[in-house]
Parts: sequence; structure tokens; C-alpha cells
Amino acid sequence: MLEQALVVASAAIALSLGLIHLVYTFFGSKLKPRDPLLQVRMSDVPLVLTRQTTVWKAWIGFNASHALGIILFGTSYGYLALVQPEVLFQSKFLVALGALFLLAYVILAKLYWFNVPLVAVVLALVCYATGIAVAWA
Repeated sequence: MLEQALVVASAAIALSLGLIHLVYTFFGSKLKPRDPLLQVRMSDVPLVLTRQTTVWKAWIGFNASHALGIILFGTSYGYLALVQPEVLFQSKFLVALGALFLLAYVILAKLYWFNVPLVAVVLALVCYATGIAVAWA
């Protein structure tokens, strides 16, 4: 039971981060540049990869897909921990995948983001790893 609660806590942290990020992507000014002229330039300039999109549209798309990825993790692993714990805790593949996913987010947060998401994903990883350790003890 403790292992389920810990993995659910990890999933809830991830899900919350993803939902907040998705809201910030489409509403408000949290993910806009502080310099309004930069957003104008980003809206005007296409990527080298293709002229079919702009840097601004790619920015919005990357942020949305990033948020959806962690939402998927949070909902999937939360569901597995609550409804199908034997599937999660007995699958070395799913356990490793979840750990690697969260570890990748920790690395990204450390290298590219700021303290709030770093602390949150470290906490999610600690909850997850502790839950797995309890389940496997």
C-alpha cells in the first residue's frame, strides 16, 4: 500500500506540473518573453528546417507537447499504481521506463529550467524510486 501511495504521489506531482505548464502555454504571459519585440520577431521568423512554421509557433508546440508528455506519464503511472499495481511493480520494463523518464526530466530541469520544476521533479523521482524500492523489498 505504501508503494502505491508513493508512486501515486510521484504521478500527481508530474500530472500537476504538466497541467500547469499546459495552461501557461495557452493562457497568460508566463511563457512569453519579457521583451514583447522578441515575440514579434519569433512570430515573423521561420525555422531553418521549414518555412511552414515560425519560431513562435514551434515554441508553443514544443511547450504543449512537453506538457502533454508529462501529463501522459502522470496519468499512466498514477492509474497503474492505483488500479493495476501488480502490472507496474512486476514489470522491470515499466519500472525502468518510469525511472528513466523522471531522471531525464531532472536532467533537463537542472540544465535548462529553473528551481521550482527542478525541486518538483526531484521530489517526483524520489517518491517514485522509494515506492519501487518498497515494492521490491
